[in-house]
Amino acid sequence: MVSKTGSLQPSRGVDPRITMKILWVKAGGLVPPDRGGRIRSYHILRELATRHRVTLFTFYAAQANDPHAELNQIFDQVLCWPLPIATHRGLGELLSFARNVPRLWPHSVAKYCRPVVVRALRELLAKESYDVLVCDFAMAAGVIPWDTPIPKVLFTHNVEAQIWQRHYQVSRNPLWKLISWREYRKMMRFERFCLERSQQVLTVSEADRTFFSRFVDGAKLRVIPTGVDTEYFRPVPGLERPASLVFTGAMDWMPNEDAMLHFVRAILPLIRQEIDDVELTIVGRHPTTKLLAAVSGDSRIHVTGRVDDIRPYVHQGAVYVVPLRIGGGTRLKIFEAMAMGKAVVATTVGAEGLPLTNGCHLILADSPEGFAREVVSLLREPGKRHRLGAAARGLVEQSYSWRSAAAEFDAALQSMIASVRRHTDPSIAVDGTLASRPKLN
Repeated sequence: MVSKTGSLQPSRGVDPRITMKILWVKAGGLVPPDRGGRIRSYHILRELATRHRVTLFTFYAAQANDPHAELNQIFDQVLCWPLPIATHRGLGELLSFARNVPRLWPHSVAKYCRPVVVRALRELLAKESYDVLVCDFAMAAGVIPWDTPIPKVLFTHNVEAQIWQRHYQVSRNPLWKLISWREYRKMMRFERFCLERSQQVLTVSEADRTFFSRFVDGAKLRVIPTGVDTEYFRPVPGLERPASLVFTGAMDWMPNEDAMLHFVRAILPLIRQEIDDVELTIVGRHPTTKLLAAVSGDSRIHVTGRVDDIRPYVHQGAVYVVPLRIGGGTRLKIFEAMAMGKAVVATTVGAEGLPLTNGCHLILADSPEGFAREVVSLLREPGKRHRLGAAARGLVEQSYSWRSAAAEFDAALQSMIASVRRHTDPSIAVDGTLASRPKLN
């Protein structure tokens, strides 16, 4: 059991006297925090654990040197279920997908939802009492016992169905187009199922909230802002290389792979027509065979694979590029680059959901020609890109921290639990706090 010594910054609706007992259910694991969803969940959970009793229940592809045991120093309890899941696209993933074709659930849900995990979660809820269960991502929802009385919160980092719809729209491969269409249709039904059964749904952007409001009462939906560690991601003057571009992200996430293939094939050649010595560094774990083949033979494109620290590579980039055509939620990579004072050029999809002003905090461009033109302009005008980077740093430093994001999350949980208790027992006087703390299950 870990001692709770910190405190969240006050937020409207947060009662500092309240300590909640939170069960956080997550598919895919929590560490290492090396991709968007993990990063967001990890930082919010760390902050929540300074005031509340948190049990992490997570199931994920088995990995060597599993780091999850380290989390026992942060949370009250950590329950892990490593599973035999294919982690790279290939024959194993294809066979797994084929096995799940007859099922009503999307493959990205079904592959995690093993009977051993379902039983373990039910057994935990039978012997332990919690104030709230947080289902982190729709992928975890397949193991949630929706018939139990514990209040349930769905924490959505994306509109998963929308991501698969965009895969379908941009794919030229007939087989992948069919796979994407099937996942899109299944995920649309599954997400709606989860939305309807959750007492509250937390989104990471107003765009996602608007999308989900088509299916459930908007009063059930609440936006949790994205954060960034502004102490860890800081500008370091003097390291920039004038003709260098950089992109960071997990390269086995299909939207990132698509973005870099599109950039290398359609945008980079246009930039090199104007500035022929431009270099590109692609930073992120598990670059795919397809991507490596596409950049093979180009000595000015560097693919790092997994690195322990992305900051040295971002520091060297003169312009940070986010040419995503597929995605949902918000891109944490943009806030990290902005916190480091980088000039960012992104597509509209790449910056979707972030409260940023085009031309002030970053540059938006969607066509290959427009994207290339904006990158060339920033490479040729150091003053322009430095002003853009400084404005970006100022915004995230002032308004977006993980502590403030966690405080909003805390307030959302407290408000939802109070509402559930009012409806469960109208005789309980609730004044916006949880001081009565009646048992929920």
